[in-house]
Amino acid sequence: MSGIIINNSDQGPWGKPKGGGGPGGNNGGGWKPSGGGAPNSGDIDELLAELKKHFNNMFGGNNNVRGIVIAFAAFFLLWLASGIYQLQPGEQGVVLSFGKFSRIASSGLRYHLPAPFETVDIVNSEAIRMETLGGGSDKDSRASDDDEILMLTGDENIINLSFNVQWKVRDAKAFVFNIPNPEQTVRAVAESAMREVIGRTTINSVLTEGKLNVQEETRKLAQATLDNYKAGIDIRNVNLLDASFPREVVDAARDVQAARADGERARNEAEAYKNDILPRALGQAERIKQDAEAYKQAVVAKAEGDAARFTSVYDQYVQAEDVTRKRIYFETMEKILAGTSKVIMDGKTGTIPYLPLSEIKNHAEEKPAESKEGQ
Repeated sequence: MSGIIINNSDQGPWGKPKGGGGPGGNNGGGWKPSGGGAPNSGDIDELLAELKKHFNNMFGGNNNVRGIVIAFAAFFLLWLASGIYQLQPGEQGVVLSFGKFSRIASSGLRYHLPAPFETVDIVNSEAIRMETLGGGSDKDSRASDDDEILMLTGDENIINLSFNVQWKVRDAKAFVFNIPNPEQTVRAVAESAMREVIGRTTINSVLTEGKLNVQEETRKLAQATLDNYKAGIDIRNVNLLDASFPREVVDAARDVQAARADGERARNEAEAYKNDILPRALGQAERIKQDAEAYKQAVVAKAEGDAARFTSVYDQYVQAEDVTRKRIYFETMEKILAGTSKVIMDGKTGTIPYLPLSEIKNHAEEKPAESKEGQ
């Protein structure tokens, strides 16, 4: 309308000479028809013609007006089309209506009202994301600002750790609304959980067989913390990449570890010696115990047999004293004289010669033995 208002020509803004052609003008009082009535149709047609002329001058004619209308229509269609978006498999769209949650859109071709009415945040809920703390071996992953993450173990040793956290989005709405910086939150929570677990674990356990336990406890603690924040994040794995001593004390720590290894080896050797000698000692003790038990049973059995035999002899002696006495005498003399050389005398003629059958027998047995040795 500036083309109508600003006019440096001799005519007024309504196409009449200044001072008398427009409404409210001086020197003639404007339209001022005869009789003081309303303006006639000729004046109105003339006014409309002037307005059309001014509009044509401002927009450059009918063709340009049509082009501007088409441009506005195209812009409006593009604005409407800006609400079309594509969600790939595994992606979810969190649709916001004037910044407030409206709905969750699944994968496929979707539409929302153009901005500023509705906006959409696209979240990949299937991708496994990873945060690395303490450097690590993966050069492409984000690492901590410091080269070392130093932690205090349960036995008051300082250890340098490097680990990563693998996570994914579980609840897209909570992920978008409840935490402002998800990646930084995961890093902070994982480091805090690791410090708590390391703080109640000995250094030997971290460096050796307790590594898997540390990873699982850290994962559970970090997950519980994120659930408390309602972050909509699922911690899948915590991997302990490296555990070592700080550079300043690494030599002393190696000496300590070597001494502990020597002590452990000495204990293992002592345990092996114990496992070797103890079963043998127990076996010998058991054998001695069994021999003593057998000796006891033999002595008791012999004593019981002697007692039974004495009782039997006594019963026979009571029934026939003379016969029993003679029999006992003969048995006793037989035992006494069985291994001695004997000379028989009858008490009348003196010594009676006898054939030494036992000596002849012994001499006969010695000859074959001598002949075998000669051969």
